[in-house]
Amino acid sequence: MSLTRRNFLAASSATVAWAAAPAPGDVFFASLTELSARLRKKEFSCVELTRAFADRLERLGPRYNALALSLRAPALKLAKDVDDEIKWDRLRSPLQGVPYGAKDLFAVEKRVTAWGAKPFATQVFDYDATVIRKLAKAKAPLLGKLAMVELAGGPSYGGPSASVTGPCLNPWDVTRWAGGSSSGSGAAVAAGLVPWALGTETSGSILTPSAFCGVTGLRPTYGLVSRYGAMELSHSLDKIGPMCRTAEDCGHVLAVIAGGDDNDPYSAGKSFYFAPEFVRPLKELRVGFAPVDFDVWADEAARPAFQAALGVFRQMGVTVVEKKLPELPYGPTVRTLIMAEGSTAFRPLIESGKVDELADKVQIEGLKNGLKVTAADYLKAKTAQREITGAFGQLFSDVDVLIAPARLRVADEALKPFDNTPAPPRSPDRGNTALIGASNVAGVPALSLPCGLVGGLPVGIQLVGRHFTENTLLALGMEFQRRTEWHKQHPVVS
Repeated sequence: MSLTRRNFLAASSATVAWAAAPAPGDVFFASLTELSARLRKKEFSCVELTRAFADRLERLGPRYNALALSLRAPALKLAKDVDDEIKWDRLRSPLQGVPYGAKDLFAVEKRVTAWGAKPFATQVFDYDATVIRKLAKAKAPLLGKLAMVELAGGPSYGGPSASVTGPCLNPWDVTRWAGGSSSGSGAAVAAGLVPWALGTETSGSILTPSAFCGVTGLRPTYGLVSRYGAMELSHSLDKIGPMCRTAEDCGHVLAVIAGGDDNDPYSAGKSFYFAPEFVRPLKELRVGFAPVDFDVWADEAARPAFQAALGVFRQMGVTVVEKKLPELPYGPTVRTLIMAEGSTAFRPLIESGKVDELADKVQIEGLKNGLKVTAADYLKAKTAQREITGAFGQLFSDVDVLIAPARLRVADEALKPFDNTPAPPRSPDRGNTALIGASNVAGVPALSLPCGLVGGLPVGIQLVGRHFTENTLLALGMEFQRRTEWHKQHPVVS
């Protein structure tokens, strides 16, 4: 159903009745690419689009604990400029005029940036983060700051309630968690509160909420996107990426936010040009997987969805071969890096005693204990990181991409602390179950794609590639989404 200007505005005040069914004509669940095309056709103005999403974000965001701060006024001001540009056919990237939300760890000039934590509830910066500045230059209106786990979850936390805004609830089932420190970004996109959002990942915080909320999330290569003006948790691991409806949308966002930055000492100094059409033919690509991931480690109810997704990739013509990670200390390396670097970044908070104001006791103790990591242990972790990075280089000499479940199960319960009791091993063969942590240590890119519903809750599949091969991952993701409908499933407005 194509929305006219009149019923478009009426839709912004509709009541919500959640169900899993596609509604491709609903503007709130349209892709960034679709909204861009409709703006250029002048089906509605950018001001109307921005106002409708702002209304929806302010009304429904608190329902999911997903909204940290509305930025309606500056978003509408920018939207007016966009309408003037479109009127005179002054066209920019597809992001022009399409509003978005950003995780509340990006500095926005003269606006509160609380990092999801009570001790920083009044923190204000006098500059914009590099990604925020680049998006403003592309004329994408920023609708608001989105909720997050306090301090991005570092170095550890005990449950979904570790946030000043409370546990971020999953729009598919509000008794479930939206997942990861970028949970507000995942929930907001899933619920149609924003067309797309910025998230960050240190060890799973883009891939996890993308999988749990049924959206598409891209974690770029380490250093490809500047982190200047973003809260630092682990300078060895932190990455910034988009969470969108489609793989194509992710590519358009990355083309704007990527690039070298002298203000970020860890910048790779590389730009990104979105050109999936120049990727090698799919029949020439080799995709590695571990059968045990799909047949044993995944929750039994989710196995058919993951196996069906793998079947789609086989049908696409890629060569699917067995390939698994070597035995290396992935988990200990991630934990040591985050503990040492996170506690160093927040040392003033810890030593002031204000760390005790955080919502999560596990996180409070984790930050304090991180100051006890010895230089020898930290250097051991950095040596392991180099070894792991080298192992991925060797692995990708045999395959182009690894594929595995993004998460092995559906979303956790929102009000229940994490169960840290070790589960009995399902198999001595670990397969690629450590892929999220391992690939973050190596700094390689990953893409999470919705691939099914299990008991009414989404699950996702992840693709991981060698450094700076985002176009390959996106080309595979786009072809997968041409052949499936899972990215079009969402909670429906009625």
